[in-house]
Order: sequence, then structure tokens, then C-alpha cells
Amino acid sequence: MPKVLVVDDALFMRTALSKMLEEWGLEVVAQAANGREAVAMYKEHSPDLVTMDLTMPIMSGLDALKLIIQDDPKAKIIMITALGQQRIIVDALENGAKDFITKPFKPENLKEVVFKVLKLSH
Repeated sequence: MPKVLVVDDALFMRTALSKMLEEWGLEVVAQAANGREAVAMYKEHSPDLVTMDLTMPIMSGLDALKLIIQDDPKAKIIMITALGQQRIIVDALENGAKDFITKPFKPENLKEVVFKVLKLSH
């Protein structure tokens, strides 16, 4: 069962994402509320996938992405962004993010991206 780290500064988003991922048969091993926590949780849990919010306090998702990829170039990170952050999305993809999804999103769109990045069949 693939292990997932869910990163978002909004508790309701972490809860909603975790619930969706678990319904699809994935195991949410940890949650983080900012980039600094995300880097620490990644080192602790070595998840198969990270869903990473872009805009967070203390450390942004982009900065956390760069640190995680430095440590583990094979890390699978999906960026979750608000509309209008195209330039940052390009930056994230160039720095090793595997894909991105834009808020607000439909659960089936997230599932498609998650399963594609993990190479799972629906």
C-alpha cells in the first residue's frame, strides 16, 4: 500500500485530502502544515508520494520541494496550487515536482494524477 505525506497549511484541506487518498487505498502516514514540517516528515516516513501545497507559512511548498529533491532525487511530489500560479508551477516542475493540480479540484482529477505518478491502475 503506497504511503503518502499530505502537506497543506489548512487543516480542512489536509483532512479532505487524507480522506480521499485513504478511500482510494493509499495510506496517509503523516500530515504537515508547512514546508519545514514537510521536510522533517519526509525524512522520518520516506513516503511514496507527497501532496504539497504551494503557499504556506514558515516555508513554502516550492522551498520544501527543493530540499526534499536534494535529499531524494526520486521523490514523487505533486504540487497543489491555486489558480494563477503558472509561473511557480513551471518552477516546481523544473525543480523535480512530478505533476500538479489546481485548486479547486474534483476528486477524480486528483485521483488520476496520484495514480499516474504512482503508476497504479485505477
